[in-house]
Amino acid sequence: MKKFLVTCLIAIASAWSYGAQILVPMDGSQRNHLKAYGIAYYVLTYDVEISWLLNYRGGSFMFDHHPEFEQELVIRGVSFQIIADVQAAGILREISDPEVNMDEIRLHKVPRIAVYSPPNSLPWDDAVTLALSFAEIPYDVVYDEEVLSGVLPLYDWLHLHHEDFTGQFGKFWFAYQNHPWYKEEVRLAQEMARRMGYSKVSHMKLDVAKKIRDFVAGGGYMFAMCSAPESIDIALAAEGIDILHQVYDGDPVEPNAQEKLDFSRTFAFQNFMVITDPTIYEKSNIDVPKTGRDERTDFFTLFEFSAKWDPIPTMLTQNHETVIKGFMGQTTAFRNAVIKPTVTIMAETRAKSEARYIHGTLGNGTFTFLGGHDPEDYRHFVGDPPTDLNLFPNSPAYRLILNNVLFPAARKQQQKT
Repeated sequence: MKKFLVTCLIAIASAWSYGAQILVPMDGSQRNHLKAYGIAYYVLTYDVEISWLLNYRGGSFMFDHHPEFEQELVIRGVSFQIIADVQAAGILREISDPEVNMDEIRLHKVPRIAVYSPPNSLPWDDAVTLALSFAEIPYDVVYDEEVLSGVLPLYDWLHLHHEDFTGQFGKFWFAYQNHPWYKEEVRLAQEMARRMGYSKVSHMKLDVAKKIRDFVAGGGYMFAMCSAPESIDIALAAEGIDILHQVYDGDPVEPNAQEKLDFSRTFAFQNFMVITDPTIYEKSNIDVPKTGRDERTDFFTLFEFSAKWDPIPTMLTQNHETVIKGFMGQTTAFRNAVIKPTVTIMAETRAKSEARYIHGTLGNGTFTFLGGHDPEDYRHFVGDPPTDLNLFPNSPAYRLILNNVLFPAARKQQQKT
């Protein structure tokens, strides 16, 4: 009821030209970048449109002033300025200049968010759910049963993280086969597969991967991190081919499995080599070697795109920093040589041989892949405690995640490249 009344008051204020705007700067002056995204989501819930000012002070937000919004900004500790309409108009004139690399994108809808995550507790955390919770952005949790039942079209945005769509249980068998959490994960997955009518977990996971691909092709937005980008493309390429060692499914790898892969079915990767040896942690050569990495020198650089001509990658790379600290994961980065030419590379390491952040289209939808597990924990080992984002409210890498959360809120015509 309170939200309804406030929405009515905001509508009346807008109709009477309230005369002021709230500017939320996203440059170095912002006290809490991550919670600022939650403010943007909060404002959208009142059916108030937001101007996302691409490349203006780090990708700032601007929207109609209302005491309710001002109070929420104060409560959440987000820096803001109240400016007159004439000042706001001046900002819009400045960024509309064809000579400057800035633009305005209108955010107009509340994105419906789903996070693909198992119901059982696992000894690692998901950076996206940490970011969403910290920013106070609500989301629904879905998993295999829900995806296979057809719920994905109810959502605009789907997140995948530390998941193995190949049915190899993360390839943790060699290191963790005797650990209780691993045994429980295998038991639950096998039980789920049987309940859903599958003889193997890999068959169930393939159908889940295909449902996700259909969701994207139908116009959905998908964001994936860590092992999910690599494993979903391996699963899709290996449809109808047994690439699993017998320790996972009880029978051997199919002869000449590598030669039978079909890369036309994948999102982002092609011509990659699968690794079927269960004693080797890596699933394929999509991921780059983890050996020899040094936290002190591991950085990647965000590319600059034309805000007026390439609004999608510009939205996804909005930040107050362009050089980002690297972080490792089950899949840390993507080998450039196996990335499809239709995919946009948005961030690379200095060596220019690996991509950390990529984006592409499939049918009417889009996908974005970010390498690594936790942006503020360089080596996040199994069993490590979750990252406390109160210690990292200005994390530039976590900002990349939240750029993706707001991306579906933009008007469709502005997302075309």
